[in-house]
Amino acid sequence: MKITRQEIDAQNGVLKVEIDAADYQGKVKAALDKYRKTAKIPGFRPGHVPAGLIQKQFGKSVLAEELNKITNDALYRFIIDEKLDILGNPLPIENGVEGNFDQPENFTFSYEIGYSPSFELPITAKTKVDYATVKIDKELITKQVEDLRRRYGKLISSDTVSAKDMVMGKFEELDGNAVKAEGISHSTTISMEFLENKAAIKLLTGKKINESFELDPKDVSKGPEDAAAMLGISPEAYADLNTKFQFTVNDIKRMELAELNEEFFQKLFADEVKTEAEMNKRIEADLARMFEEDSDRLFTRKVYDMLLEKTSMTFPEAFLKRWIKASAEKPITEEEIEKEFAAYLLSLKWQLIQTKIFKDNNIQLTNEEVLDFTKNLVIGNYAQYGLPAPEEAELLETAQRLLQNKEQANGIYDRLAERKLTDYFKSAVSMTKKEMKYDDFVAQAQA
Repeated sequence: MKITRQEIDAQNGVLKVEIDAADYQGKVKAALDKYRKTAKIPGFRPGHVPAGLIQKQFGKSVLAEELNKITNDALYRFIIDEKLDILGNPLPIENGVEGNFDQPENFTFSYEIGYSPSFELPITAKTKVDYATVKIDKELITKQVEDLRRRYGKLISSDTVSAKDMVMGKFEELDGNAVKAEGISHSTTISMEFLENKAAIKLLTGKKINESFELDPKDVSKGPEDAAAMLGISPEAYADLNTKFQFTVNDIKRMELAELNEEFFQKLFADEVKTEAEMNKRIEADLARMFEEDSDRLFTRKVYDMLLEKTSMTFPEAFLKRWIKASAEKPITEEEIEKEFAAYLLSLKWQLIQTKIFKDNNIQLTNEEVLDFTKNLVIGNYAQYGLPAPEEAELLETAQRLLQNKEQANGIYDRLAERKLTDYFKSAVSMTKKEMKYDDFVAQAQA
């Protein structure tokens, strides 16, 4: 048996596998002998079917199967031995078989291959990348304290609507100036804190319980679906609606903020915080730690975008389109391939970039690292709800259970890989720290 490689161009090649009769005859004979022992053919006892009949019925299919096995094994070994860096798998060339299955002797099978592009990463220690950080000022700390006090506060009743109240009431359809008999009538809740319509805010502010007034549902909702839900009707029915509504205030609830006292500090921070000043320092540290993760993600995204934009690669596109079609689990048309091909190439490009980074820098994801990372994720989830970390045995069992779930395990591996990429990027480029206000940071992160 002999394999030869022919270069078509820098992205494409052809592998020819030449198989002599001696390479397959023994394997074919052994397979046919096995068929003969187990074949159930009317008129013959198992194991006593004439060899000629077995050859006639199964010869070609067994020959094709054995040739396929020999060819695949040979191609795999050749690619490994020759250190060929290819994309996908070798594809049989149409009409690329030389040989006679009726009178089998020597065979030649031709396959096309697509080479993985060679490239260099366009980043060095001199590459400057902005690293956005959040300015943790008094205003941000005060807002966080208020959010915590609200979370641990209690709802109280109020007589008059103010800026952050929840207004419980009923929408009723109007017929002129009167409530329409058997018209739409539905109870709902309006959260003043999240209203954006200034006219509606002004209208509701100062209203008292049992007060009724005309109110357009669209002015106190987030869109047609939300408005329909407020009226207790379908979005389709709301779309056809052309009527006015009266709103009656039935109740007003206000969140009374938790007091800044020892009980509050104990709930949030156990014995670590005993004064308001200590609380502010702790919150500042927690915010810095939280925003560091966000800063890392934003920084990593910038480097990611830079690498995709500036890394030059040339792909064997025609080969890849054929390979996608041949390897698809379900039938796929050329039109469908064309539609998604640009996104596919972008994904492939990033995959190759990431693989190169990991390989060139000997970055690995060991089982021990993955397990420790998963345990820390579990601890973080507990801390998010103010709960202490579980004992080591329970923590280990939870982490192992998560990693047994394929979907969750893939997500964990992706997150750890991103963490390692971020660490690499921080060491590979020159970071220029840029401090900004929280709102500006959020806007940049959402851009």
